[in-house]
Amino acid sequence: MKLFHSPTSPFVRKVMVALHETGQIGDVELTPIAATPLAPSADAVAHNPLGKVPALVRDDGPAIYDSRVICRFLDDRAGAGLYPSSRLWDVLTIEATADGIMDAAVLMTYEARLRPEDKQMPEWVDGQWAKVSRAVEAISQRWISHLSGPLDMGQIALGCALSYLDFRHDARNWRQGQDALARWHATFAARESMQATVPPAA
Repeated sequence: MKLFHSPTSPFVRKVMVALHETGQIGDVELTPIAATPLAPSADAVAHNPLGKVPALVRDDGPAIYDSRVICRFLDDRAGAGLYPSSRLWDVLTIEATADGIMDAAVLMTYEARLRPEDKQMPEWVDGQWAKVSRAVEAISQRWISHLSGPLDMGQIALGCALSYLDFRHDARNWRQGQDALARWHATFAARESMQATVPPAA
């Protein structure tokens, strides 16, 4: 299989962590993509009409894309149990919340990197961060006990989302008032799969 990826994307990191955790990292050829929403890569568009990464080219079918779809495929392929039926709706909700954190944080990054300074809108950026703050609070209030259970895809997605906040928006300090979640993240970030996928400082 071939994975079109960017090492700084939190959505790609989520897939990469899943590959490590399910023992499939050796089954995938990594193909780097350099692109932005203003200049999508032709290779990415060829396999995902949205022009986004990650996109996974399978040996026995068309490319699949969106990190949630890829992770479900990889989990099924390995029989890894990252989406356990007994906790499925909780796992999917946590994964969706984590993906929402990533979405908002990536949009904040694009605003600073792609828009000319005189066209940036601080109020819009603050609105994206408000989404992040509400999501972090919801995880702390509703799902913290879930995070101490067996490894699942919700935990992987959340670990990657919080690490992306550290990577791109550390000055906003998502940890403030979130001591239990911060402790969980410190432990999760030390996992071998997370250490193997730390993005370059670009």
